[in-house]
Amino acid sequence: MHIAPHDNRNQPIVDADHDLVPLNYFNIVKLKRGESFDYAVPGYETCVVPATGTVDVDVEGMGFEALGRRGVDVWDGEPEGVYVPTGAKARLTCRSEAAEVFVAGAKYDRVLEPFDVREPELDIVQYGSDDTKTHRKIKHILGAKQHDKVGRLLVSELYTVGQGGWSGFPSHKHDTDRRGDNGEMIETRHDETYNFRFRPDYGSGLQMLQREDNAPGDAYHIVNGSTVLIDKGYHPCAVLPGYEMYYFTILGGLSQRSLKQYFQPTHAAQLHTIPGIMDMVAKFK
Repeated sequence: MHIAPHDNRNQPIVDADHDLVPLNYFNIVKLKRGESFDYAVPGYETCVVPATGTVDVDVEGMGFEALGRRGVDVWDGEPEGVYVPTGAKARLTCRSEAAEVFVAGAKYDRVLEPFDVREPELDIVQYGSDDTKTHRKIKHILGAKQHDKVGRLLVSELYTVGQGGWSGFPSHKHDTDRRGDNGEMIETRHDETYNFRFRPDYGSGLQMLQREDNAPGDAYHIVNGSTVLIDKGYHPCAVLPGYEMYYFTILGGLSQRSLKQYFQPTHAAQLHTIPGIMDMVAKFK
């Protein structure tokens, strides 16, 4: 499902118990200097990540000051985040002239402890190549380094390296919890939500969604600010030549936090052609 860019007036773009991605929550909050925004999401743990600007974050009286260092856009510096436990009350207060803040969430029934993730705690992986048109960088805010401190939520930022190319390839899916004959998990159910940005901002791309191997699927024209909900199916995306693409990524697991991707059998041989892809897979834990 594609949700076109719009002024959401600080109201959730993907609210709790959404029909397609009930394991996800997503809001974009825009503030000016001195303005505050309060929220709590019962049944969901969340993560606050400034896209641009700087905010102070208060979580049930625990303060995390000066979160976010980026200026003009998401390419202007590294991300930072604050983990907000399930159902906790959080207040965001803008310290810069303006701020645009992502609030990512996943359904989870336990209450853990809040914490922040600053630049030194990011987990960054780069893989692919220009030759295979798959060169990209992933910045994990809530990734493997925070595995023991988070319930079901994975939060990352994905960037194409250079202009043009594909992301999320070889095509994969993660819409069912299932085990192989040996009892090991071969795929996990993780609902996924993306928010896209392009540089220059008039760039655009394509999000594919193929429900069955070797059967025609759907395709969405994505632009700056597009939100895409991935409920099931194989889902690679691409950016036009001459443009860079970024997408903020929310994954919420049904039964576990670690993501187990199932690669599309038709394209599985491509796993051996893309440098570093298995290192990328190992970081979604």
